Amino acid sequence: MRIISGQARGTILYTLEGDSTRPTLDRVKESLFNIIQSKIKESIVLDLFAGSGALGIETLSRGAKKLVLCDKSKQAINIIKKNLEKTRLSKNAIIINDDYKNAIKKMEDKFDIIFIDPPYMEDIAVKSVKDIIENNLLNEEGLIILETDDEQREIQQLQKINVNVQDLRRYGRVKLIFLNRKG
Repeated sequence: MRIISGQARGTILYTLEGDSTRPTLDRVKESLFNIIQSKIKESIVLDLFAGSGALGIETLSRGAKKLVLCDKSKQAINIIKKNLEKTRLSKNAIIINDDYKNAIKKMEDKFDIIFIDPPYMEDIAVKSVKDIIENNLLNEEGLIILETDDEQREIQQLQKINVNVQDLRRYGRVKLIFLNRKG
């Protein structure tokens, strides 16, 4: 895993051992960042289930103003800290070691870009989107990117929330659902 573009381009990132996390594949990450590139500069970004922090750190490398990384795993938080140090991008990053529900309740920022990539088996992606919307954490023009392996289930559940499915991209088993606020 590496930073694809920007200030820290080419930096190889540390990853978590084991199968509790699932790093976003480079080809998926490259496609994702080609899609959202114009929204990154000076944005405020949330990486809610951050894992190694790769997605969020990529936005800092590309010019995001502020990044909040959240993960409940102490091991993940240690890897995030090492990756921020290695990329020299710690200055504009805030790390939260907590469950997503508690973290969302404590946040005061409104975000331009929110990454949601929870463990697939936990079925909490849509719940986290609902909490984000209910706590008014997404800017009016903001974008939520949800990574899943079951877009049908997620889209069906998302219809009950005040969000629009703006786009859907498939990369083998991985699906990216792009969401924004309704009306």
